[in-house]
Amino acid sequence: MERQLETYQKIERSIIKKFRKQLWTPFIVAVKRYELIQAGDKIAVCISGGKDSMLMAKLLQELQRHSEVPFELVYLVMDPGYNEINRQKIESNAALLHIPITVFETNIFDVANNSDKSPCYLCARMRRGHLYKKAQELGCNKIALGHHFNDVIETTVMSMFYGSQLQAMPPKLHSTNFPGMTLIRPMYCIREDDIIAWRRYNDLEFIQCACRFTEACTICDNGGGGSKRQEVKV
Repeated sequence: MERQLETYQKIERSIIKKFRKQLWTPFIVAVKRYELIQAGDKIAVCISGGKDSMLMAKLLQELQRHSEVPFELVYLVMDPGYNEINRQKIESNAALLHIPITVFETNIFDVANNSDKSPCYLCARMRRGHLYKKAQELGCNKIALGHHFNDVIETTVMSMFYGSQLQAMPPKLHSTNFPGMTLIRPMYCIREDDIIAWRRYNDLEFIQCACRFTEACTICDNGGGGSKRQEVKV
């Protein structure tokens, strides 16, 4: 008689079984094609609390269990000033998915929202810097971000429409401000529709619009809250 699986085990099985072609295979393709992980790496898996970063954490967790290449993972959650609902949602989802998160706090939202500069640009720059710094303090040599195939395309389109330039989102990027640190995007070949399908199949609910400007849509299928990225999606 087959033993009853825990919720997190069912979710893990869905990645390997039901969504193998849509999620697991393109994840492995990206890791191998772009040589994202090497033996001895210590990777900070950066979790924002959304569907993308949570799935990335599970994919890397599963890979670590079965890979012949030894590497370490730290599941890093930066709190830029989330409201209480969002913070609790991240923590409860991490517990549900059996992801042992390490949380550190910053005042990024307060600083960005009180700046004369573009709050979105400033917030993004500050987030990246804080993640690199904390990862380095923890002895990591890489940070992993949950950008997927659609993000790559949308970033290119946004740079042309709103920045009058061609800006790419590479699968691997060596930091110039933090020597020895590398940014990797393991979900580079995964499409967003398949991530949403996985989320719905497992009846999971993640935060999406955690920004102070878009808290009206805190929990939704495909966040955006009126951002330029959401305009490009449409």
